[in-house]
Amino acid sequence: MIKVLVNDGMHQDGKTRLEEANFQVDTNNIPQDELINRLPEYDAVIVRSATKIRKELIDQCPNLKLIARGGVGMDNIDVEYARSKGIKVMNTPKASSQSVAELVIGHMFSLSRFLHRSYLEMPTSGHSNFKALKKSYAKGQLVRGKTLGIIGFGRIGQELASSAIGMGMNVIAYDIRDGNVDVPIKSPMLEGQNFTISIKISTMETLLTKSDFISIHVPSTDKPILGAAEIAKMKKGVILINSARGGTIDEDALIEGLNSGQVSAAGLDVFVNEPTPRADLLGHPKVACSPHIGASTVEAQRNIGLELADGLRQHFQ
Repeated sequence: MIKVLVNDGMHQDGKTRLEEANFQVDTNNIPQDELINRLPEYDAVIVRSATKIRKELIDQCPNLKLIARGGVGMDNIDVEYARSKGIKVMNTPKASSQSVAELVIGHMFSLSRFLHRSYLEMPTSGHSNFKALKKSYAKGQLVRGKTLGIIGFGRIGQELASSAIGMGMNVIAYDIRDGNVDVPIKSPMLEGQNFTISIKISTMETLLTKSDFISIHVPSTDKPILGAAEIAKMKKGVILINSARGGTIDEDALIEGLNSGQVSAAGLDVFVNEPTPRADLLGHPKVACSPHIGASTVEAQRNIGLELADGLRQHFQ
């Protein structure tokens, strides 16, 4: 019987699919410092963001045949080292793309209409200050007709582009590859008559100077993708959104940009010091925050669980 450790949680449907295939699935979390003693008991391990599978741990697990990450990025796994040891490493790139894209759109609408601030102020002062609040928040902007710059044009970036185009936005994409990418425009109202729009990969310079909104969708990086120099090139009043990884935006430079007005607002789902983000970002009046929940929808979690289960069954059977 194949023994699988699910250390950061898994949707019940995925667990059931594995058990129906005669896998032994253990879902009791093992603390990171105890894994070196316990993980050698297992043939496979499934993690999310919290558990780290590094070289030192891999070396102590001669029976380990598969490492699976429920999600897109795999920066908490020493992927190439594991593969050099003959261990399969897999993730679930398809399952949560739409959920992350929709969170970005939620931040875009919230920041464009100051909803993140009015949610906080209406309960405490709306009864006595209604007219003043209405005046304060009467200078929102439409999303339709604006330009969205997407840094990183993989599955999530393309899902975001599809939704943005459907809302009447212009899209500029930057990626490490060149050429054109065909983005499907999907809607139940089209009744099978889906069509694609070809988006040419642009330069970073063009994206920075022409975008009204910028959203980041890249893996973890050694240094920020957007720092002070990049923010200085942006259109004044740009709105930045990061649902990728903490550290892809220089947080010091972001706060400077927010305070100067170069950046009008920021939507952040990820932070450098998770799970303890810096207080000046969380409390900044121009920042809308969410606690790293991009992939955390019921539908995405189920899809992730099923995709993981199918990947394990295919590998071992």
